[in-house]
Amino acid sequence: MDAERIGLRERKKQETRLALSWAAIRLAVERGLDNVRVEDIAAEVGVSTRTFNNYFGGKGEAIAARHLERARQIAVELRARPASEPLWTAITNAALARFALGQGTGEHEPEQQWIDGVRLMVSEPALQGDFMKANAAAEAELAAAVAERTGADPARDLHPRLVAGAVGAAIAVATEHWLRAAEPTPMAPVLRDALRQLAAGLPVP
Repeated sequence: MDAERIGLRERKKQETRLALSWAAIRLAVERGLDNVRVEDIAAEVGVSTRTFNNYFGGKGEAIAARHLERARQIAVELRARPASEPLWTAITNAALARFALGQGTGEHEPEQQWIDGVRLMVSEPALQGDFMKANAAAEAELAAAVAERTGADPARDLHPRLVAGAVGAAIAVATEHWLRAAEPTPMAPVLRDALRQLAAGLPVP
């Protein structure tokens, strides 16, 4: 019973954390980053500012948290992929499974307002430090999953970190390409193509 209560408490904490992150993103999309206060984010979720501060050090960290959680879930998905799948096939399936769940980032055409909001957030200098921290944590998570899948020693072998770094770069480049599209377009095909090129060893076009 104690284990069940602890598990439920942890799930509720995770739900609150993600709700705050989504609220921060939504408000930044709607109002612009400079017009969003921590108090606004907390009120959107129905919690106190003190509760917000228990989870995040500021609105930038809250916004980056959704990016980090999605990246962490790619590692979770990778661990769940069949052992018979080749590494890059498993990574591609894992990445697409997570990105297909996000608004405007799956197979469906996104709303222009959402694209504008994401573009603002990834280009806003005030958020760059938080995104860099999130990217570093996400890379470490994915590297650990790759090491487990391949039997590599993460303390000695370069391969897991190289793969994780390459995947992170592919996601970043695919996102930038997606944002620069002349018209709203689904993210999944762009990311699939980026990972396909990586798996092929980046041959000269």
